[in-house]
Parts: sequence; structure tokens; C-alpha cells
Amino acid sequence: MTRNVKLLRNISFGLTVIIIFVLATATIVETVRGTTHIYSSPLFTALWLVMAISAATYIIAHKMVKRKAVFLLHVSLIVILAGALVTRLWGEQGAIHLRQGDVPAQQFITADSTSCQLPFSIGLNGFELAYYPGTVAPKDFISTIAIQDGAKTVEGIVSMNNIYSYRGYRFYQSTYDSDLRGSTLSVYHDPWGITITYCGYGLLLVSIVLFFFDRASLFRQLLHHRALRRVATFATLAVTMLPAMATEQPKTLPRATAAQFGNLYVYYNDRICPLQTLAHDFTVKLYGRDTYKGLTAEQVFTGWFFYYDNWKEEPMIRIKSREVKQLLGIESQYACLNDFFGNTGYKLKTARQEGSGVTDLRGVSEADEKFSLISTVCTGNAFKIYPCRGNGLTWFSVTDQLPDTLSHEQWAFIRFSMNYVAEQVARKDFAQVDTLVSKIRKYQEKEAAGLLPSNARFNAEKLYNTLGYNRLAAMMCLTVGVFAFFFYCRRMARGNNRRTWLSPALVALMVALLAYIATTMTLRGIIAGHFPASNGFETMQLMAACVLVFAIVVHRRFEMALPFGFMLCGLTLLVATLGASNPSITPLMPVLSSPLMSIHVAVIMIAYSLFGFVMFNGLSAVILRYSRRQCDEQIERLQVLSMLMLYPAVFLLAAGIFIGAIWANVSWGRYWGWDPKETWALITLLIYAASLHTASLPSLRRPMTFHWFAIIAFFSVIITYFGANFIMAGLHSYA
Repeated sequence: MTRNVKLLRNISFGLTVIIIFVLATATIVETVRGTTHIYSSPLFTALWLVMAISAATYIIAHKMVKRKAVFLLHVSLIVILAGALVTRLWGEQGAIHLRQGDVPAQQFITADSTSCQLPFSIGLNGFELAYYPGTVAPKDFISTIAIQDGAKTVEGIVSMNNIYSYRGYRFYQSTYDSDLRGSTLSVYHDPWGITITYCGYGLLLVSIVLFFFDRASLFRQLLHHRALRRVATFATLAVTMLPAMATEQPKTLPRATAAQFGNLYVYYNDRICPLQTLAHDFTVKLYGRDTYKGLTAEQVFTGWFFYYDNWKEEPMIRIKSREVKQLLGIESQYACLNDFFGNTGYKLKTARQEGSGVTDLRGVSEADEKFSLISTVCTGNAFKIYPCRGNGLTWFSVTDQLPDTLSHEQWAFIRFSMNYVAEQVARKDFAQVDTLVSKIRKYQEKEAAGLLPSNARFNAEKLYNTLGYNRLAAMMCLTVGVFAFFFYCRRMARGNNRRTWLSPALVALMVALLAYIATTMTLRGIIAGHFPASNGFETMQLMAACVLVFAIVVHRRFEMALPFGFMLCGLTLLVATLGASNPSITPLMPVLSSPLMSIHVAVIMIAYSLFGFVMFNGLSAVILRYSRRQCDEQIERLQVLSMLMLYPAVFLLAAGIFIGAIWANVSWGRYWGWDPKETWALITLLIYAASLHTASLPSLRRPMTFHWFAIIAFFSVIITYFGANFIMAGLHSYA
């Protein structure tokens, strides 16, 4: 490599490192300040431009043209940056507010409050807020616009994920007026920037496909590497048993009678679902588990309603904060409702106020929320089980103010039926209770006919409530994975390469676990009516499934994939349950109602799973290196396997980012907005892409250097997923 080529290499990779540092810093600074000054600064744009020019020059000087797939891959990235530059310099974007009956507008307002002239006028003919059937949850926002272009009049529809284009101007639904007679549309005019960028996306896809079919590519060479001719082995299995719970139980309904209540429909979280779901969420949020002392969630829920005096003494309210425990005067992990009150009344009343001296305000808020949750159940406010037809369908509880338009019979049934049920509960006439609950169910079916979930969907949700709790599966995975991981490393250090009989048993366990996760994901998808990837819990479930599939597929060539699979699957399932409750299933936000969302999330999760395997490979290599034995061959084999996984991982991450960019362009009108999560995804891509440039970065050819890089690089994945969600708020905070 000549001196000039080395200089170009150093400039290109040096500028890339600087860009990574600037991006990482900007995500913090801009989040704190609530601005985008760094991203929009001319210096930042110039930094990208110089890096692209130096990289293009280095590619030519390095004679990369001869490697067509690799050359086309780098050209596609330069084309994408060129499209971004065109958008930056000549793209126009802003917003326009329209009102029905107003004079058609001919200008839109940009972010810096300047006016831009439209070559036509645009008016609002009407606005509609569409709801999910039988609920008040918005499904779509729909604006009907009229464009007057000289003597020509054109009518169009603008809604979420449905843009309207006219003469190079694109209109997106942004927000609406509270009286539903006005609408705000985002306006974008960037025909050349989007065209160039999309051409870059197309080139990227073609180059990725060509790379994997290119016999001269490093990926194809690694498949036949000598280090893969021998396989390693591992294995052991451990199972833990949970201690039995105490047998002393509070008063409650018989299991069968409580289950009857679970079969009622209830309006909860802006959707119609089984009351069992409300009972399940109530129990898990309160206690941390879906059962209490062997009682079902329905028994716990109805117990609080019908036997309040008995249940208020039950220590089942989980308190995590030490400071809150001191405020309540308890030492154990659980409090009873009576602990919340003292001589001065409600103990947390002053703790919620500023200047109270309490430092753990989040812990106080969580405890206060659980207290309020119990109040809604005990007073009957949570029992929104009475549908009424009127202007749409409205669901009422026994304590709600009922409309005057109801007939006397319907009004009396809603107001007094639950009181009559309570009387029969007090008499312990549970057969009569079952009859009364059945009458309420028949009332629901009659009054909300055509708007209730199908029986299949209803039963799927009940089955999901029984299966969809992952903590036990997570702990089992971690136990099996950790023991197998260290046992395997010990065998490798001793040079034991014989296959073990435990491998088929672990594969069978992994297949069963995959079937369980696939079942819960399928049920959740049926219940929600969309692909289950709309929040953090669901994406962690998807990642766990991807990990298991990959481990099962490659375990014959690389048995270490089995303990890696168990550990990574266990970690993802554990993260999914950290909030002490699975997130409630809610109607999908209108902006997320796009098939691109499902593809984007699935591709990204597969990439993250592969990065996790590479990280565990690095940990294995470090353990082997410090075992004081000759393990060079095993460490080299781990490096080759990591490289084989990195190529699809990096390409999938790139594809996922750009699929997300297309989705953002369809939904929000811009394919890149410097949201913290998408910025850190780009940082992760740039970091891991360095590991594929071993020809230019010879230090990464050394196995231990590579493995340490793989371990450290995984922190960018952690920050991308968790830091952007819980620390740096943005558009991706839902996931």
C-alpha cells in the first residue's frame, strides 16, 4: 500500500471516527436542549461531504473497482449521502393549516417561520377521525383536500401512511383541530433528493445480494475456512424449582365463579377485551405475578371488589423503593392497603409534592399508581362492562353518569345489576351469581352486536393470558445457558472435541421454547390485529425467537450456538418482563399501521441477535485466552464464525435502517430526522462496518483484538435499544 493510499485510508477512517463521536455527543446534547443545531450545522454537513469524497477517492485508489459487488456496495452508500445532501440544500419542508370554509391557502410555513409559495392553492373539504370498531381509540386521521391549479380542480385524500402528491409537492397528515373542522398537513418538496436517495437504496439491495453470490467475496472464503472443519462441544442442564407459596388465603369467589366474570367483555385500554385481561393486568401490576397464593387473577380481582375489608389487609402490593418502604413503615417487599394510611391520613400525600425532601419520586409515583389502581377496582370504576348504543358505542361502569336517553329498564339494569350480584355473593349463592353474570354477558352481546371481538379472538386472548408470562422461561434459559457456556469453555480449554449426547436434548428443549414463544406471539398478533412488534416487549419477544431459530440452524456446525442461544434468549425474555408486567395490548397507533413497520423491526431484531452471538463468541475467546492453555485454534475458529455472522448482521442492519427510512418518508415525510434511536442505529452500523474492513484495518485480523472489539462494540447495540428508549426520548420511545 503506497503512502498516498495509506493517507487516504487514514483520512477516511479518521473522519468516520470523528463522525461517530459527533453523532454520539449530539444525541445527548440535542436531547437535553431539544434542538437539532448540530445536525443542521454547515460544519456537520461539510464533515460528511469530506468523508464521502475521501472514501470515494480511497475506493478508486485501492482498486476496489475490480470487486464489483463490494464496489457497488460502497457506491450505493455514496449515492445515499448524495441524496441526503441534495435534500439538505434544496429540499423544502413545512406545514400548512387548513380550515373548512376558509379561503384556500397558497403558502406553507417552514420550521424557521418563513413562508413558501405554492404554485397552486389548497383547501380542506372535510376531515374525519376514524375509530377502531366499538372504541374511542383513533384508527386513522383523514383529510379530504381540494387543489385549485388554474382552471383545474383536483380532490385528494390525505391520511396516516397515505400521502398525496401533486406537482412534486407531498402532503402528509400531521394533526387536526379539536372541533374536527381543521387539519394541519406537513408539506415537502424534494423530488430530486428522494429520487437519488431511493436509487441508493436500490443499489444497496442489489449489491448486498451480489456480495453473497460472489465466489470471490471474503464471506464465501470464510465458509470454507480450515478452522471450521472441526467442531466443538458443550453441555449440561440445570433446572430450578420455585418454592411453594403460603397456603393461607383471603376470602374470594370460587374459581369457577370468578372465571365466569373473566368471560365478560370489558372496555379496557381503549379496546374491548375479556375481563380476564383486566384481572390479569391488575394482579401482575400489583403483585408482580399473575397469581397470588394459588388464586387466579380473576379471583384476586373479584376478591378486591366483593371482599374489600378482607383484602385491604393482604400484603400483596409490591414496593420496590426503599424510601417508599420507610414512608409506609414496612420492612418486607410487600405492603397491604392499610399500610398506606396513618394518623395523618394518606402517607404518600405530601411525598408527591415538591420540596417534600423525597428523592425517589419515581418510586412514590409507582406506589401511588398501585393505590389508585386498587381504588378504581374497589369502587367499581374499572368495571366498564355495560355497552350503550347512541352516538356510537359507549361503555359504562356502575358508578358512571348514565345518559338521559336510556330507557328505565336499561338504566336500572346498569345501575343495580352488580349490586344484586354483590348481595348473592354475600349470601354465598354462587349458582345465582353465575346466572346473573350470564345475563350481563347476554346484555353485552345484544347491545354491542357486530362490534364485539370474534369468539376466536376472544378465546385467543384468554389463552394468551394463561401462557403469556415469560419470567419462568427467562430464568430457565439463563440457568441452562450459563452452565452450558462455562462447561463448554472448559471442554474447549482441555481440547475435548467429542460430540456429547446432551446436544439433542438441548436442541429439543430449544425447539419447545421456540414453539412457546411463537405461540404467544401468534396469539398476541391475533388479539391486536397486527404483527406483534409495536413496543419494547414485543420486539424483545421477536428477538428471542430470532435467536432460537439461528441457534437451531447453525448448531451442527457450531455447537456453542446452543448455550449462546439460551443465554441471549433468556436475557431478551428477562428484559421483556423487567417492567413487572407485559405491556397491555392496545390498538395500534395510526402511524404504526404500516407493513413496513413489521419488516423494519424484524430485520433489525435479526441483526441485533447476530451481534449478540458475536459478542458471546468474544467472551468465549477471552475466557479461553486466560485459561492458561494453548487455545489458539479454538480462538481462531471463534473469530471465523464471528466474521461469518457479522456480514449478514451488518447488511441486515443497513437494510433495516433504510427500510425504516422509507417507512418514515411515507409516514412523516422525511426519511431521516436524527431521532436518537435512528442516530444510534447509524452509529452501530458504522462501528460494526469497521470489522468488515480487515484489509484496510490489519489490527482487526488479530483474533484477540477482533474479539475484544466485538465485546466493546455490543455496547452500541445496548445503547441503541435501551438508551434511546429510556434515556433519550424520541419517536422510537414506544419500542
